[in-house]
Amino acid sequence: MEFEVIICTIISHSGEARSSSMEAITHAKQGDFKKAAACLEDANRKLSLAHGEQTKLIQSEAQGEKIEVSLLLVHAQDHLMNAIVLRDLATEFVDLYKHMDK
Repeated sequence: MEFEVIICTIISHSGEARSSSMEAITHAKQGDFKKAAACLEDANRKLSLAHGEQTKLIQSEAQGEKIEVSLLLVHAQDHLMNAIVLRDLATEFVDLYKHMDK
């Protein structure tokens, strides 16, 4: 059961990070760079939590535990990777909006 909890936690934190990243872009577009920065910080915290859960799975496998590759695990990995990419792009968008604001 813990396996499914870890996977769902990855999905949850990744989704929250994605939402915070999108919110950062919206705030930057409106010129509110303080709120944009706070959203990016939140995205980073959520990604750190998701990555920590992913690390648990990697460590278990490295210690010889068989990790079943399920559709749910693939879905969680997809969410995490997309959230990381979106956070990186959101950071660039915020910087671009700052530059355009000057």
